[in-house]
Amino acid sequence: MSMPSKPPVQRQVARPVPLRESVYEAILEMIVSGELEPGRHLVEKDLAEMLGVSRQPVREALQWLKKDEWVDLRPGFGAFVHSPTPEEADQLLSVRTLLEAESARLAAQNSTKEGVAELRRIHKRGVQALRADDVDEVVDANAELHARITDMSGNRVLKELADQVARRVRWYHTPVARARGKKSWDEHAALIDAIARHDGDRAAELMRAHTEHTRRSYLDRNSAQQG
Repeated sequence: MSMPSKPPVQRQVARPVPLRESVYEAILEMIVSGELEPGRHLVEKDLAEMLGVSRQPVREALQWLKKDEWVDLRPGFGAFVHSPTPEEADQLLSVRTLLEAESARLAAQNSTKEGVAELRRIHKRGVQALRADDVDEVVDANAELHARITDMSGNRVLKELADQVARRVRWYHTPVARARGKKSWDEHAALIDAIARHDGDRAAELMRAHTEHTRRSYLDRNSAQQG
């Protein structure tokens, strides 16, 4: 008597990332890095040729970017990189201050020698990039330093919220990274020292002042350009 056959085990087949998602990420990175500046007209044909894809995934990616408020679609004119208003920047950077000040306070409470050493390594990389006038590397090091501090907070919800605004913060930071210059990295050094001492209140105070300086620099630059 033959045994009843067992039903086949269900297996999940790994699928490649849809092309439109890859195109979305590529265009978004060009926007965040400043390669595609605010107000820039986004021509589907040009983007498709640049990325080596057809126009369909570009069209789909632009729709997603519109939904996420990175791109404006104007009937009869096409797609344009979104130009943030001062109010948008002010609101987002103000929220960033709240999130990161609390991250710094918790990071100081939870800091370890290894964690502080990592922060100092990132800080050194940022200072070297600043001396080399490598703005892209300065911005990357800045984003990594802030992300690491949020990781050190140990608060998963706080990290999720900070991650949601991190890319847009990087977008706002890029235009003022050179102007903030050495002062920004001196502020980072003082912040790391407070975290190393487990001084949560001082770390929160320093982070609050640091992020406020960036917010003010961005708004002042925007006002000067429009004036």
